[in-house]
Amino acid sequence: MRGRVRFLDTRPLRGSQSFRELWIGTSVSQVGGQMANVAVLAQVWDLTGSPAGTGAIGLATGLPMVLFGLLGGTLADTVDRRTVVRATTAGQLLAAAGMCAQALADNRNVLLLFALVAVGTSCGALGAPARRTFPVRLLPGDQVAAGLALTNVSFQAAMLAGPAMAGLIIARWGLPAAYATQAVAMVVSTLAMIRLPAMRPEGTYAAGGRRRAERGGWRIVLRRPALWGSMATDLSATLLAMPIALFPLVNEMRFGGNPQTLGLFLSAVAVGGITAGLLSGTVTRWRRGGLVQLSAAGLWGLALACFGLAGPLWLALGCLAVAGAADTVSVVTRSALVQLETPDGYRGRVSSVEHVIGVAGPELGNFRGGLLASATSAPFSLVFGGLSAILAIAAVAATNTPLRAYRTPPAAAKPTVPGVSDATATAGQVPD
Repeated sequence: MRGRVRFLDTRPLRGSQSFRELWIGTSVSQVGGQMANVAVLAQVWDLTGSPAGTGAIGLATGLPMVLFGLLGGTLADTVDRRTVVRATTAGQLLAAAGMCAQALADNRNVLLLFALVAVGTSCGALGAPARRTFPVRLLPGDQVAAGLALTNVSFQAAMLAGPAMAGLIIARWGLPAAYATQAVAMVVSTLAMIRLPAMRPEGTYAAGGRRRAERGGWRIVLRRPALWGSMATDLSATLLAMPIALFPLVNEMRFGGNPQTLGLFLSAVAVGGITAGLLSGTVTRWRRGGLVQLSAAGLWGLALACFGLAGPLWLALGCLAVAGAADTVSVVTRSALVQLETPDGYRGRVSSVEHVIGVAGPELGNFRGGLLASATSAPFSLVFGGLSAILAIAAVAATNTPLRAYRTPPAAAKPTVPGVSDATATAGQVPD
């Protein structure tokens, strides 16, 4: 039984109608978001013709993610999380409509495009910490990792279908059609939020405790080596080895700049991710989550360094597929560790830290990669970044024994905070 390969665990979809509806709405919105990502990448490249320009997309998204992601964490531990997600999803819908309008107007101002990207990203970041807490509230404890794996599979499927669809739609109908598809997807996502149950955070702020509570999420992360080690591993992988900003330059240098090939790069990452996701029943049952994440993150860096050296298209796509598989394993194990190790009264704030690192890290990594490629070359930026990520992950592994030894609790054990009583944790406070 120990070595048995298990396929995707679908118990969360069968057993929870609320989770099923959330999953469907999220999956549709992710397809639209991936299509919009390709459209923005293509439009910025058309307007600037520079890898620094495409790298700046990461800056336009990364900064709002840091600011509004942290604010969203406090918000998610203060008010009904369902209300937060409903409002921010509606904001993303308006931003998507604005993207479509600027494309129809044949906008040539890249700053306007960046501003609209930043607005949509801000809304998404504000709601992301609340959204991340939904699976652990909607599912039994022993199905949380499976629910996160299902969510990741839908994301990888969106990465596979979205870019490929975007390449075809842009080639035939232009950028406005791709942005319009995203807007429709956000309508579906908004409707999916209607039937979700109310999800106020467990526990309330005690009188005079708000200032201390706002510090609580960071203090939990810093005081629990498994948490900060897991997040440091993810940051090392994404900040140092994110390749997406370099895709247009690599495509133009090696494959003639065909927009369909650009879509294939992103789809190849998704192929590996989906393959790993379909076998995630094995990973979600492994209890050595910290060791699994460290190994997968190192493989991500190695695969992207090889992508920087790959000549034939089939080899380049193969390297990206391996990177996608490693990313899926890393994300699933990290997400389960963070949610299961954090008391519910802190989950919004700790999830905001995870969101900032897990989403802003890649965007800032794209910015770093674009700048380095402008000064050197795309292959050098990819190889240097991948090898740097491997070294940084090895340093985390060498210095963080609790992460290496971490084991997922076998049952829905209630997470505790060192030095904090259950009553204090429920109230959302930590002692000074």
